[in-house]
Amino acid sequence: MGSVIRTAVCLGLVAGAAQACPDFNQSGPGGGLTGAQLTSGVSYEVMAGGDNLVWNCSNVQPGTDQGAGYFTSRPDFTFQLSGMAGRQLSVSVTSACDSALLINTASASWFYDDDDNGNLDPRIVLTQPADGYLDIWVGTYDGAVCDAVMTLRAS
Repeated sequence: MGSVIRTAVCLGLVAGAAQACPDFNQSGPGGGLTGAQLTSGVSYEVMAGGDNLVWNCSNVQPGTDQGAGYFTSRPDFTFQLSGMAGRQLSVSVTSACDSALLINTASASWFYDDDDNGNLDPRIVLTQPADGYLDIWVGTYDGAVCDAVMTLRAS
């Protein structure tokens, strides 16, 4: 009987772990931003890190860089973008550790980056960002946690 209970508990933990992934159905803090507002750039402080190794998450399929990255389930930020036609959107992070960046766009496309901002920090440039929701996760390459600043800038 004890082994049956242990097996059931272990299976429940494995099933729970499989479901602990970045989830764009959840919302993070943020709000509405327009392309015009973003031309000056806006920055937000955030604690980089998370418990979910992105490559264990079958729901996350970035079409960009591949590498390690640990993220929370809930987005760190959710923005409602408008007025983005004809603009590019740069999302970058500066941090005290090896940070990583994960984005889900209004078209449900995933983007990942680890080091394109230099100094072990990520940067993603969306060349044709759509109006709509933009979910952003700021994680870390190795599962550590550190202070970071995420910046959005439109051009």
